[in-house]
Amino acid sequence: MIKKKVAFICVHNSCRSQIAEALGKKYLSDICDCYSAGTETKPQINQDAVRLMKKIYGIDMEQEQYSKLLDDIPKTDITISMGCNVACPYVPGTQFFNWGLDDPTGHSDDKFIEIINAIDEKVRELRKYIIEFM
Repeated sequence: MIKKKVAFICVHNSCRSQIAEALGKKYLSDICDCYSAGTETKPQINQDAVRLMKKIYGIDMEQEQYSKLLDDIPKTDITISMGCNVACPYVPGTQFFNWGLDDPTGHSDDKFIEIINAIDEKVRELRKYIIEFM
């Protein structure tokens, strides 16, 4: 099986898409190369997301990840929007899914954990989809 390329995108590539990239690498690394990107960047990954991903999974997102633009990643087979509150970018030639997740930035740890759990579940579902249909 040739590894698929999956991109998780949101506007700033600093929170939800970074969490999805980290969980994608955790759960999909045998079948996919996972990336995250945005239409804009931030100087650093959301520090609440970094802290909670370390606490829950032992994953240090700052070790291998950084905020990237769509042009900074390779062409992908699957592109997943985290849920844009503005116009989602068009990415040609890929299967496109919108997970419709709220941005937890500025909210409580409980809200962050709710979103992290939702992303975890969706990444696991994505694994099943890729194995079954791709």
